[in-house]
Amino acid sequence: MTAPGAAGRCPPTTWLGSLLLLVCLLASRSITEEVSEYCSHMIGSGHLQSLQQLIDSQMETSCQITFEFVDQEQLKDPVCYLKKAFLLVQDIMEDTMRFRDNTPNAIAIVQLQELSLRLKSCFTKDYEEHDKACVRTFYETPLQLLEKVKNVFNETKNLLDKDWNIFSKNCNNSFAECSSQGHERQSEGSSSPQLQESVFHLLVPSVILVLLAVGGLLFYRWRRRSHQEPQRVDSPLEQPEGSPLTQDDRQVELPV
Repeated sequence: MTAPGAAGRCPPTTWLGSLLLLVCLLASRSITEEVSEYCSHMIGSGHLQSLQQLIDSQMETSCQITFEFVDQEQLKDPVCYLKKAFLLVQDIMEDTMRFRDNTPNAIAIVQLQELSLRLKSCFTKDYEEHDKACVRTFYETPLQLLEKVKNVFNETKNLLDKDWNIFSKNCNNSFAECSSQGHERQSEGSSSPQLQESVFHLLVPSVILVLLAVGGLLFYRWRRRSHQEPQRVDSPLEQPEGSPLTQDDRQVELPV
């Protein structure tokens, strides 16, 4: 039996569940607002000044270093470019940008590494199979590398100021296009060695024939010259017996 007035009432657990749901929604909203403010103001002008000081303190040199970075010719989308570049900058700061411990430059790098770790929450992760997509090897000076890193932080700050959620964009399609372009380049590259090998096989016999022809010509000229030189040397000195005296010999003879 149902107690009078109980019909139409919700059990206490129902009201409790609704209350908990409302609390969760409000909490998630507040957390979202905190994250948005956190991402928008995470990169400060002080970080950019530290990067500029790193650039200004570098010695100008023609020596180049090797590092992997985003190929902007393949990846045109600015948001996807920065998503990819942000991950690579973390590796560069850890593996390439090294300074002596406890120096101002080393301290600045540590601060930038801590900043990049905090920035991870503002970037959604894409498929791991595209980790190497749109990436190529660069050979540049340390100064050029630092300018690339500063540009990544500067552009990231500008986009986060406009939209804190901008790096939640799905870039898998853009990365997949780079992967397909990379496979095409590899296929073209695999055919080029075959072409070079065929050219090499044709070129080597031709060079050998030319060298043989030149060597034969030089040998012929040497033999011909060796036959002519003895005749030129012996002709004025050797005279057959009983030959008449020359005009000079007659002038030298004295009458008896």
